Amino acid sequence: MEAARLRNSLPQERAGAFVGYFTAVIVCGVVVSAFAFTDLADGIRGAGAACWLIAGLAVLVDARPFNAPGRGHASTIFPSICFTFGLLLGWGLAMAIAVQTVAVAVSSIRLRHTPWRAAFNAAQYALTFAAAAFVLDLAGVPPLRVAGSVDMAGVLGILVAAGLWFLVNDALVTTAVWLRFGGSWVGAVARTFRQEALSTLALLALGPLVVAAGKVSAALVPLMLVPLYAVNELARFSQQEERKSLLDQLTGLPNRKALFAEMKDQARAFAGRAARLRDARRMALLLLDIDRFRQVNDALGHAVGDRLLIAVAERLQASIGPDGFVARLGGDEFGILVPRLADASAARVLAGRVADALAEPVPLDGLPVDVTAAVGIALYPDHGVDNTTLLRHAEVAMYDAKHRGAAYAIYTPESDHNSPESMALLADLRRALESPQDDDIQLYYQPQVDMGTGEVVGVEALLRWHHPRRGPVNPEELIRVAEHTAVMRLLTQRVIDDALGQLAKWRAQGLPLRVSINVSVRDLHRPEFVDHLAEMLDERGISANQVQLEITEGALMADPRRVLVTLHRLDRLGVALSLDDFGTGYSSLQHLRRLPLAEVKIDRSFVLGMADDPDDAAVVRSIIDLAQALGLRVVAEGVEEDRTRRMLIADGCEVAQGWFYARPMPADDLVSWLARHRPDAVS
Repeated sequence: MEAARLRNSLPQERAGAFVGYFTAVIVCGVVVSAFAFTDLADGIRGAGAACWLIAGLAVLVDARPFNAPGRGHASTIFPSICFTFGLLLGWGLAMAIAVQTVAVAVSSIRLRHTPWRAAFNAAQYALTFAAAAFVLDLAGVPPLRVAGSVDMAGVLGILVAAGLWFLVNDALVTTAVWLRFGGSWVGAVARTFRQEALSTLALLALGPLVVAAGKVSAALVPLMLVPLYAVNELARFSQQEERKSLLDQLTGLPNRKALFAEMKDQARAFAGRAARLRDARRMALLLLDIDRFRQVNDALGHAVGDRLLIAVAERLQASIGPDGFVARLGGDEFGILVPRLADASAARVLAGRVADALAEPVPLDGLPVDVTAAVGIALYPDHGVDNTTLLRHAEVAMYDAKHRGAAYAIYTPESDHNSPESMALLADLRRALESPQDDDIQLYYQPQVDMGTGEVVGVEALLRWHHPRRGPVNPEELIRVAEHTAVMRLLTQRVIDDALGQLAKWRAQGLPLRVSINVSVRDLHRPEFVDHLAEMLDERGISANQVQLEITEGALMADPRRVLVTLHRLDRLGVALSLDDFGTGYSSLQHLRRLPLAEVKIDRSFVLGMADDPDDAAVVRSIIDLAQALGLRVVAEGVEEDRTRRMLIADGCEVAQGWFYARPMPADDLVSWLARHRPDAVS
């Protein structure tokens, strides 16, 4: 019955191997037992009170086996082995196998094991004891119950027999687990070794002491229950500590360590299935964190934040059910591992289910708290075959979803700013920046024109990099790769140095231009940034009012207080500040009022469409009115046609830049352009 059930529950190929292995072990165990039992009568006649007491205790203690610490299968340890190994050392193989078989029967009833499994366990122990007995015979170790003493060769023989007992037992059991659940055989053996070695070898070490106690007096044998109890408590305590180390104490979910272990186990099983069964299914890792969780903590307190995390954990478990493994990775970050999905579409459906589960507000102290989270998806083995890579790619996908305002996203190399290609590009950029003679990196300049007079009032410095192998690199890709690394500091330093050097040359040519330079939030977070800029201005003899720094709304919102300090220092230095890409971020009127700005630049996405889209035109008019009310100059980017230029003039815009006037150009070409198109701009 049991064999038939297993055959039906497993794929045909693996089921056949599994049942065949079980049958082979049972048959071999029966043969070994039958051979050993030819001496059983002699063993029984030689048994005294100590032997029978040891046998009785072996059967008794197996009514309550204990578990080894660790995860996975085959972690149950039977305390009878300390007594049956003692019987092997003192009364021979037949007594050890006979008593262990009875103990297996008792433990199988207690644990409700099927007859099929009980037979396998009995056979497993018969083979294990036979291997140990073979070593004892080779070493010439006499029965300890009659031996006067044991020399060092005999002690070594006992140690080797105990070690072989453990190794054979481990190999027999984990081979069955491997055939049943798949994965790597070597990994299964190693994992069981780590889990059971300490407890099992401690029990085997008690075997000689059991014989020694019985040899002195049968009354001393029950005292062996004390160290046995200690081993049991050691295993129980280790198991509890292992369980604690795998659980998040707040939510009760598995933690990062547990998720990594589960990912490793499932990847091993996946590899086994794919190799044997050509299984095309995928394993998916979903990663998410709660949007604006910090604001909940700050506004409502950490206790409410903890309750929110517990509620989210419950919803995630309910949405996934038995299909996946939900873990809290730390803070407000959660991971979900789903071992078997048909394809990427199934992963998207699952991610949508997770997003729907979080859609309803969580009631906390009578206040409904909205919970949103973007879900990143990485698939095994498509997006990684190791834990670190898979987790990193799921994180990349999560931030890609956040950036696009999507509920979820599947990893794509294009969204990975830390991909091998991006890292190689970053390394090439660093080398180029550290070589002052490298002219592949240069600045182009685009004129900014007063729309009323046609006078060139300034230029914007725009970075250009001609990669020696890739050719021209998109400036947006260049900034995206460098922005959150230390290379950004080198890049900004190079841009400012080149721009100020060009200003000095233009001044010598009689061109009193103002240059606008883009800086990142990373630059504004460096306290020494303002001091360094002041030194460079002084060295080049450039007036601070000839330099204008452009910052984005994103830079302001990243850390407003910290950035504000730097901006006020720049203002006191005399450097003008421009708010770039205005209208695309999240700046509030309060920020605009507090910032020492000189101008705002209307993002090109609005300017390009204003001639045909009334909504874009309305946004542009609103920005112009707002800026003028705050006393700020307005610059329109992306002016490409005369109709747009005329609309901007009618709306009161002051300055424009775009292809209608001129494309970005090298510094020498700009001088020629000024002389050719606006000779009055040259003083």
